[in-house]
Amino acid sequence: MSRTAWNNLLAEARNLHTGNAAMSAFCTFPTDLTPQEVTPHHTPAADLFQADQELTGSPNDGFRHALITATPLAQWQVLYKDTGIGQDFLDRFGFLCLIGDGGGFHSPTMGAWILYMPANLHYTWHHHIAEEAYLVVAGSARFFRHGKPDVTLSAGQTIQHDRNQPHAMETGDSPVLCYITWRNGFDHLPVLSQAKDFR
Repeated sequence: MSRTAWNNLLAEARNLHTGNAAMSAFCTFPTDLTPQEVTPHHTPAADLFQADQELTGSPNDGFRHALITATPLAQWQVLYKDTGIGQDFLDRFGFLCLIGDGGGFHSPTMGAWILYMPANLHYTWHHHIAEEAYLVVAGSARFFRHGKPDVTLSAGQTIQHDRNQPHAMETGDSPVLCYITWRNGFDHLPVLSQAKDFR
């Protein structure tokens, strides 16, 4: 059952990736995937995601359903623990790996993650070595990038972050679910940026 759930989630991710021109141009969906065992880890954000009815009805609802099925098997990560970011953020920010460390699959050419944020949550400025592309699966959020204008994105829209480019995001009245890919340096997790606001 667990492998079936991971395979279904991967198939939905592949469809999202290959069906979006910007994501396909950013990096090719890997053909060198190998399955790997996952030690499940549940967080309060996983419960929020499963109960969030505001994400229903997007054109990508198959992905959401596949993620709901895989949620009990996934390793929901607690990023930024012991950084002073606050317990409210830690409890409400959902993040798990699909391809990479802690995910159901490994590839030497691409990393893939899934991000969930409920309504009215701010993800502060952070950066990482890898180049990154976000695809909004459902809901909407406002994205901030150092040196670029702010932009609000909804289902089907994408944004890219350069290597070590500070960026942030926040939700308003709606939650957001995102599919994220990394290239060139995805073995290093994100870290909080020093300045409070890069705009």
